[in-house]
Amino acid sequence: MDLQFSAEYETFREEVRSFIEANRDKAPTYADKGMKNPKRLAWQKLLIENGYAARTIPADYGGYGAEPDILKSRIIAEEFARSGVPGGLAGQGISMFVPTLLELGTEEQKKEFIGPTLRGEIIWCQGYSEPGSGSDLASLKTAAVIDGDDYVINGQKIWTSTAKYADMMFCLVRTEADAPKHQGISYLTFSMETPGIEVRPLVDMTEAAGFNEVFFTDVRVPRNQIVGKPGEGWFVANATLTHERGMLGNPNAAVERLFAIADIMHKETLNGERLIDNPVFRDRLVKLQSKVYAMRANGLRITTAATKGESAGLAGLIVKLQGCELNHQLAALAIDAMGELGALYGQSDYLRDDGTWQAKYMFDLGLIIGGGTAQIQKNIISERGLKMPREPKVQKQAAKA
Repeated sequence: MDLQFSAEYETFREEVRSFIEANRDKAPTYADKGMKNPKRLAWQKLLIENGYAARTIPADYGGYGAEPDILKSRIIAEEFARSGVPGGLAGQGISMFVPTLLELGTEEQKKEFIGPTLRGEIIWCQGYSEPGSGSDLASLKTAAVIDGDDYVINGQKIWTSTAKYADMMFCLVRTEADAPKHQGISYLTFSMETPGIEVRPLVDMTEAAGFNEVFFTDVRVPRNQIVGKPGEGWFVANATLTHERGMLGNPNAAVERLFAIADIMHKETLNGERLIDNPVFRDRLVKLQSKVYAMRANGLRITTAATKGESAGLAGLIVKLQGCELNHQLAALAIDAMGELGALYGQSDYLRDDGTWQAKYMFDLGLIIGGGTAQIQKNIISERGLKMPREPKVQKQAAKA
């Protein structure tokens, strides 16, 4: 079996490398924080123009408009990871909402939202979880009633990432009160500046308000700001969830982390010996490397299925579970490789990479729960992927006893 790239793809690889080296100084760094930091937005624009972000999204909607090519996508990911230069922006808008609109949105919605979202001009948040509706999302209580040409929303969402900074929200609300719980939900979009919306930040263990509570009091949303049809929001929501799990288990991000950790281990020493030469640390790195490359191969399998219009099956179901746990393990190795400096967080002259690894370690622990807990993901894999019997439900009377 010949696994070498053809001359065409090797030429393309050189093009990617040349672009990175010629534009490295324009890329944002750890210091360029903020979702709408001008340097980040300018970098995203440059990547889209050259086909290194939004590559296969039609040009009419603000993307680059290239034909899908799995090997070229792999080469782009490999070279950006190898160089340590950041790739394109990601997040709930670009990675979750945009592909949902491409599948299920109207032509007007695609032209209105996809371009500005890809360019980072519109920040989105996701209104899904509620205080009593997390793993059982379909039991959500936030409701919308029709009043003339508007939906009027009342209720509450929680664990809403980026709500504090977001311009827009895509939100699940119950619009058919008498319908079965999976059939009475609609998928609405609206501005976070709409009167009646209150955002209360929730500080997590990174000391940042990564999550938020959002309260709706008589929030009026035009009825045409719906994706899909009324009462069919559960179907639309599951399309978004599929893309969310892919984002949380992105193998390209794991490859980038792997290279960064290897660089740390080449520089850090223990008793005068480089960590990369220490058998214990090297063994941990190699084991994680094998998992990362397995994830990348699985990602190619999923992409291949998508280009053929086929279901990825079990390959798609394992991404979120494996990806989040692997990212946490990678961050843990980076912290251990820094020795006593790995315990630093906050303000310190000795803090490495602006505390990024420490923040990733803490935040990734939460992502093992967020987006569907590891336990729920294992149930999905067993029931839908391996066709095992459903987990037995405890009878209410037995539970009371």
